[in-house]
Amino acid sequence: MITRFFLILFLCFNGLPNESETIQWTETKKLSWTDFKGSAEKDSDAAAVTASGITFSYAIKKSDDRITDFESQAEAHFYPENSWFIKDRCNDHILAHEQLHFDITELHVRIFRYRLSQLEVSQHIKKQLNTLHNDVNKELAKMQFEYDTQTEHSVNKAEQAKWTTYITENLKTFEAYKSE
Repeated sequence: MITRFFLILFLCFNGLPNESETIQWTETKKLSWTDFKGSAEKDSDAAAVTASGITFSYAIKKSDDRITDFESQAEAHFYPENSWFIKDRCNDHILAHEQLHFDITELHVRIFRYRLSQLEVSQHIKKQLNTLHNDVNKELAKMQFEYDTQTEHSVNKAEQAKWTTYITENLKTFEAYKSE
């Protein structure tokens, strides 16, 4: 079975349109096939597609035209309307593969939050925030690609197990920055 990952990267200042359903990553909620609501591409080699991404916003505080502080928010989201599966080609193993795509997104949100916590207020903070966001999205896209390549889109079960362990360990490493 082959799965394909579809990565949506958003720089959200105003959020997504109200009609766009999202699922925020949490430790207690795992994806189920009922979460995949998009129209399947019947001619695709993929059995399933997971659309997830990082939403990011920030606010800058100023006094006398000088930046004095900032606040930021980053979240991992799953987009049901852009995620799909072909029922007769999917099983629990494929669902676990798709869940790990979402977990990889959460890992990068945690890394992003860690990096954000290291920033100091400066007059260049907007540029720093945008650069960090772009960098983490590039790293996320690279890891998602490596994950699908090395696991052969879930076919290589030994590599799938290695990736599951790797992501689980790294989520624990950045547990202080997890989504609530």
